[in-house]
Amino acid sequence: MTRVLVTGGSGFIAVHVLEALLAQGHSVVTSVRSETKAQMLRDTFPNVGKEKLDFVYVADIGQHGSFDDAVKSDPPFEWVIHTASPFHFNVTDTKKDLLDPAIIGTTGILKAIKKNAPNVKRVVITSSFAAIFSPKIGNRPDHTYSEKDWNPVTEEEAIQDPMTGYRASKTLAEKAAWEFVEKEKPNFQISTVRHPKDYTRTFTDKIAKMNPPMVFGPIHPKLQTLDTLNTSNQRIRDMMLGKMADEIPPGGVNIWVDVRDLALAHIRAAERPEAAGKRFFVTAGYYSNRELADYVRELLPDVKIAAKGGEFPAEYFKYDNSRTKEILGINFRTLKDMVRDTIPTLKAIGA
Repeated sequence: MTRVLVTGGSGFIAVHVLEALLAQGHSVVTSVRSETKAQMLRDTFPNVGKEKLDFVYVADIGQHGSFDDAVKSDPPFEWVIHTASPFHFNVTDTKKDLLDPAIIGTTGILKAIKKNAPNVKRVVITSSFAAIFSPKIGNRPDHTYSEKDWNPVTEEEAIQDPMTGYRASKTLAEKAAWEFVEKEKPNFQISTVRHPKDYTRTFTDKIAKMNPPMVFGPIHPKLQTLDTLNTSNQRIRDMMLGKMADEIPPGGVNIWVDVRDLALAHIRAAERPEAAGKRFFVTAGYYSNRELADYVRELLPDVKIAAKGGEFPAEYFKYDNSRTKEILGINFRTLKDMVRDTIPTLKAIGA
């Protein structure tokens, strides 16, 4: 049994990480913003006692020092899985609402671990395909995106609009993590789960990072409402509610992953020695909104969904997820299986 800290425990990805860790018998502490969030998680896992699932309160990850006490534990933590970061476009101040929580939250927890949690051996950080995708390259079919790619966005460009700000927050937070490891030479190793460019330096065997694209999959009904769904699952919700009866919109980012596979990738990045110091582009592959709609229609024949729109783009980039398959051993679920498992959970909250 390993003692694990998971940040942002009520988030869509984080709760699946919690669920997988608990199923494997680990002892987990998760950070939440309030007692209300903690109680929602207790209600989600009603048969799990305090010795297996406990809570620390971090009201604002964008504040310096916010994780200083959260990383302290008896017995001590061995792994930290840092998922807490904003993903929304309801932004009034890009720096305050997106950049600071992502960058200060990431560097803040690394500083806190180095200072107060000497037993931590591995830190896994959730990033995003937004940190890999380059607007300058775009969807060019002659380009293959992999862990070697980085979004070239700058902090100056980040304040232009919320979408650029979100992509910048993921990119700059991840780069800050690798820079921290290089400069501070901490006792722990890190991995990142996401989609950026290779930022490997002398001491990158200290981290692992995850870089996922669109993240679909079952929700936990006690934690979400139709209005608070993660952005990806809103597409399935809208199909179920008949909001795509006239036309299916374009997919935008046409690569995806099931949240349960992504959660497992986080855990394997923490437990496998060969994952240390690496980024992981975690994707199951291509999809289109049309394909998504076809599966929803097949499972819910009474729902009205348009027969036009949502096709896969005529030209699109290639991807390389071989590192995730080879090192983490992830066998990705199919899109149809994801839709089949997700629909009942959305029905449970009124879809």
